Amino acid sequence: MQRNNPLISIVTPNYNCSSFIAETIESVFGQTYRNWEMIIVDDCSTDGSYEIALEYAKRDSRIKVLKNEKNSGAAVSRNLALNMVQGEYISFLDSDDLWEREKLEKQLDFMVNNNCDFSYTIYDLIDEESKKMNKEVRIPKKLSYLKYLHHCYTGCLTVMYKKEIANDIRSFLIKNNNDYGLFLQVLKKSKKALGLQSNLAHYRIRKSGISRKKLGKIKPYFQLMHDNLGFPYILVCWFLFTNILIGKTWKYKKLK
Repeated sequence: MQRNNPLISIVTPNYNCSSFIAETIESVFGQTYRNWEMIIVDDCSTDGSYEIALEYAKRDSRIKVLKNEKNSGAAVSRNLALNMVQGEYISFLDSDDLWEREKLEKQLDFMVNNNCDFSYTIYDLIDEESKKMNKEVRIPKKLSYLKYLHHCYTGCLTVMYKKEIANDIRSFLIKNNNDYGLFLQVLKKSKKALGLQSNLAHYRIRKSGISRKKLGKIKPYFQLMHDNLGFPYILVCWFLFTNILIGKTWKYKKLK
């Protein structure tokens, strides 16, 4: 099956990532697939990362930089970007993560050839100096809404979906798990969600990263699953248990 080189929109929230955002943008510049737009939404950074993004936007019109009126969190930033996307496909890349050069090309071909509307890839972990941490994240070959409730199998930086299935879907305005909540809503509308079994992205582990504060994620998890999605508490407890169990026993593969 031949693709027609559709526009791919890249959603990038940024907050105080001056040490990493240039490398992130360069990993997009280096893509073998060229028909993309990158929408960076700055959340009132104070470290100069907003200015770095603006400099890149001056160099390439495919980069668009917006700024929140006040510091509001990643969910608000993603939603603002989603309101602006023009692409037929939507992908996500936070301002401290990286992509392999062929990420967009391989993933788009995979989606077209397999006629799927939601996809995700394997990724690995890197440290603050961009050194690999010898851990790779496993993914299932197929995903459904029900399966995804039991574990967040996807890394945000690997997800791509067709815009047409999710025109009206936005992140819930919660501090943590907002990307998980967004993708749960999209998967509920997806007809076919598949995992590309190639490592095409690098997730940065930062000492100050919000995702490292595990205990702080429990309350927002219950808020997402009970308040936003409407599941009874007993089911939320079960989903939390399976999320933790799969994360501890299956998710990570050690590399040599």
